[in-house]
Amino acid sequence: MQQLSKDITYLPGVGPKRAKLLNSELQIFTYGDLLYYFPYKYVDRSKIYSIAEINTELTHIQLKGKIKSFRMVGERRGKRLVASFNDNTGAIELVWFKGWQWVQNNIEVDKEYIIFGKPTIFNRQLNIAHPEIETTEHYEKQFSKSLQPQYNTTEKLKNSYIHSKTIAKFQYALQEELKGGIRESLPDYVSQKYGLQPLSGALKNIHFPADNESLRKANYRIKFEELFILQLNIVRLKVGRNNQFKGHIFKSVGTYFHSFYEKHLPFELTGAQKKVIKEIRRDMGSGLQMNRILQGDVGSGKTLVALMNILIALDNGYQACLMAPTEILAQQHYRSISELLFGLPVNVRLLTGSTKKKIRDEIRQGLHSGELHILIGTHALLEDYVQFSDLGLVVIDEQHRFGVAQRAKLWQKNTVPPHVLVMTATPIPRTLAMTVYGDLDVSVIDELPPGRKPIQTVHYYDSKRLSMFGFLRRLIEAGQQIYVVYPLIKESEKLDYKDLEDGYEAMVRAFPPPDYVVACVHGQMKPQDKDDTMNMFKAGKINILVATTVIEVGVDVPNATVMVIESAERFGLSQLHQLRGRVGRGGDQSYCILMTSYKLSNDAKKRLETMVRTNDGFEIAEVDMKLRGPGDLDGTQQSGLAFNLKLANLAKDSDLVQYTRDAAEELLANDPALEKPENSILLPSLNKQQNISFDWRVIS
Repeated sequence: MQQLSKDITYLPGVGPKRAKLLNSELQIFTYGDLLYYFPYKYVDRSKIYSIAEINTELTHIQLKGKIKSFRMVGERRGKRLVASFNDNTGAIELVWFKGWQWVQNNIEVDKEYIIFGKPTIFNRQLNIAHPEIETTEHYEKQFSKSLQPQYNTTEKLKNSYIHSKTIAKFQYALQEELKGGIRESLPDYVSQKYGLQPLSGALKNIHFPADNESLRKANYRIKFEELFILQLNIVRLKVGRNNQFKGHIFKSVGTYFHSFYEKHLPFELTGAQKKVIKEIRRDMGSGLQMNRILQGDVGSGKTLVALMNILIALDNGYQACLMAPTEILAQQHYRSISELLFGLPVNVRLLTGSTKKKIRDEIRQGLHSGELHILIGTHALLEDYVQFSDLGLVVIDEQHRFGVAQRAKLWQKNTVPPHVLVMTATPIPRTLAMTVYGDLDVSVIDELPPGRKPIQTVHYYDSKRLSMFGFLRRLIEAGQQIYVVYPLIKESEKLDYKDLEDGYEAMVRAFPPPDYVVACVHGQMKPQDKDDTMNMFKAGKINILVATTVIEVGVDVPNATVMVIESAERFGLSQLHQLRGRVGRGGDQSYCILMTSYKLSNDAKKRLETMVRTNDGFEIAEVDMKLRGPGDLDGTQQSGLAFNLKLANLAKDSDLVQYTRDAAEELLANDPALEKPENSILLPSLNKQQNISFDWRVIS
């Protein structure tokens, strides 16, 4: 692999000036960087048309013939070079609006050329603007005459005459330099078992495939390796964590759990909740530290599941804590858990940034003595003075709102690491969960509790606004409350979307006081003002709450039955689903109304159609990942989720993700530390990727 680290400057045809541009524009510094700069598509150059066959329905054509003459046409900005190109069936014009000096100096009259480009009609005459042009001799020498690679480039590169075709020439020169001498990166037995072609052949065929089958095999080999190395690293983290971190053993399910189950359970558990509780119980009794993520839509009963497992911790003599991202959500958890445990001898306290010093001191003493069983709070739980007597279980709600360092700080508050359960109401596609959360165990609650009615979702254009207002008035008269969400706070000159300030004024005009109470909440308000408004809404003192997405994770208001989302095309699918989950918390029928203008992109239409069609968060997450790519779904970069995936795509290659996961688990089951000589070949690739991927070893 030493040759792959060679400076790109020294590749024939590149040189210092072009190398500098490749460095800055494409981050290509070495032979290896260029080799792994893959085409984004391929153009079939196998067919040579005759001029008589041309029609404008053909996207691209390839011709063989001779230029008979050149002439300059037009003046100033309209000046162009026009050539008459002939074969034995007719003639067509070739046109250059720029770069024509090079054409005049390098292209000869009456010499045979291969022309490639898009046919158009101008002044009732066929022409091809800025065609690719090469001699028949060069065409015959090419690696592939059928599928020719097309590479992404930039305006700066194009202005320096480094086009896709130039990069293809660099790739050709690189193949000549390497002469297939690329060291294998997978063990022979892996390649044989999974039908993979050698790496050198794959890297040749990915750039210059002889045919579609060659390209398919090359694609498969490179994608398999990318995902296999990724999964190997993730499974190694999981195996390493299990070996390194032993956990508390919760042997018994005792009085706290049984008393709650028999006398305090608010409703019959769903099958999904029972399954998840069993999975968590098994983990906490295994002697290994549990690191599990619990997924479930808003209202699916995640908090109840967490509470029942907290009670198992208490039954075994340990304390537990629950951390939420906002004070208002922590208060909601505190109230609901206190109500559920009413009558049981369980000491529950709340700790937030606004907790008074006297209560903080009481909490500190209760934690130290062990008299305080469950502590619920915000980031305040991370403060140094918060020291538990024996912390057995940590529950983290909406985990993506906390940084890794913050979670680790909570985890380190015990000599023996506590079990960790992280909860999220953001459904994560299966393939994404196997990567971003690949070293965690995943539990899913995919049923809603009994009595919950599916939310009815409709899409209205702005022309139906008055009838929508009438619908809202009828519901308010019936005693129900409304959310109205906007994407912006103030009007944007660039984005033609409804903004919060105008929306609030429009709502007050449509629902005037004193008959109606309309309030406003957004992220730029003082935290106390925001919390006061949200609490008034929860208390039923506000009919309509106009808000930005600050209510995406917020208070539970069972009486709020309508979510109106203005400029819904502005929101991503995941965000739309989260917002919809704010209603439907009580027994009444709830509604989500998606308001948009008539001007919608195809992707926006697909998002809105998906929302109207289904309430299934996991189906929505899969569609979202296919539309947006895996990148933004959990705050990670789209370029391979920081996993440096060049070809593989977590959305499109889901079957291969599972296949490589199974392959990685099988290999590590036979050689957990990769000590066998035949597996040492994997270490360079594993170490390289480990430097750029996530490190979830400590916590979630």
